[in-house]
Amino acid sequence: MATMNSRERVLAALNFQTPDRLPKDLGGMLSTGISAFAYPRLVAALGLPARLPKVYDTGQMLAMPDPDVLDALGCDCVVQCHGATNAFEQKDYWRPYDFNGRLPALVHQPEVFETQADGSILQNRLTRMVPASYVFDEAHGGQPVDWTGELPMYDLKLYKKELDKRLITDERVVQLRTLCRRVRDSTDRAVFLSEGSITPDISIHAHGGMAVFPILCVTEPDYVRELHDMITSVTERNIRVLLPEIAPYIDVIMAAADDWGTQNSTIASPAVFRDLFLPYRRRINDVFHSTARQVKIFLHTCGAIYDIIDLVIEAGFDALNPVQWCAGRHSYQEWKDKARGRIALWGGGINSQVTLPLGTVNDVEREVSEVVNYMKQDSGYVFCNIHNILAEIAPEKVIAMYRAADAS
Repeated sequence: MATMNSRERVLAALNFQTPDRLPKDLGGMLSTGISAFAYPRLVAALGLPARLPKVYDTGQMLAMPDPDVLDALGCDCVVQCHGATNAFEQKDYWRPYDFNGRLPALVHQPEVFETQADGSILQNRLTRMVPASYVFDEAHGGQPVDWTGELPMYDLKLYKKELDKRLITDERVVQLRTLCRRVRDSTDRAVFLSEGSITPDISIHAHGGMAVFPILCVTEPDYVRELHDMITSVTERNIRVLLPEIAPYIDVIMAAADDWGTQNSTIASPAVFRDLFLPYRRRINDVFHSTARQVKIFLHTCGAIYDIIDLVIEAGFDALNPVQWCAGRHSYQEWKDKARGRIALWGGGINSQVTLPLGTVNDVEREVSEVVNYMKQDSGYVFCNIHNILAEIAPEKVIAMYRAADAS
């Protein structure tokens, strides 16, 4: 088989064609990355020159993988997110910040951080990273619930006015087109765009929070339909305006991040997904596909979502992540068999809750080999961890994971 470049390799897998080798990802989007605390150890273990990690997601504290790290691990994607990319150097974008001495690093806006007397760091005076933590968080996950009154619902007329403010502007289109073109010209890796301004939020945990919105889906379905219709209309307009301008320069686009799974089951029933989510997801994805068929549409949804995979496929997504087969009652073989030839799986390379943190290097190599040999059957597979590589993970396990994937 002729040697492919990284972009060709990823697109072959997403089109269920046979790539020259298994495509792999590290940090192509915000749930396939590595903790900024783990990243310097990985760089050292790979024998590469030391450098300050570029923390491009300062909530999850993720390091943007540098090109030489992607080369060393054989990874095939670059990220474009929040105006940042690893396709080329952006010296004016990054500024130093050391997280109260815990992590010398580069960030985009050091002025948003404030150190407290106890050593905690506030970000935007909202989220907090305590000294023993490796991520920023806030009380109740930022979704407190008051059960003493009525469940919170929008005034939809006012919400419509807020949505209209999220229509993408000509200035933003020019900014994204310029950046996307430069990224494309700088690399032969697949370009993964995460751009939240395209798709105002449709998700089971938005609009009141994880505890509230699933209840509203059951008690107030007409309200949810009207809300989702409004959001979908704005999203369709944004896609039609932006996508023709950037489609020649991107390969995969983050169309939705909607965590439907808990550790054991879906958060709401498949019937709720079919009634209140699928029609709107389908409308949005139809516009994506009709506007730029070559751009692949990516869904991130965590947890035990095996029971809605058929519905995700019906909604028109091209790739599903993070493939958390270790949540719920179904094996990675069942996930692959359900998806085979119908939707590409992106992730799922190892049990990230047991084997990766608690197993030995040999355990990691053995499980990755077993998983990859099944997942890559009939193509439709891009390898990476289930979600991000956490701060505590030893670099030897990370290297073993990627090298075992290559050897499989």
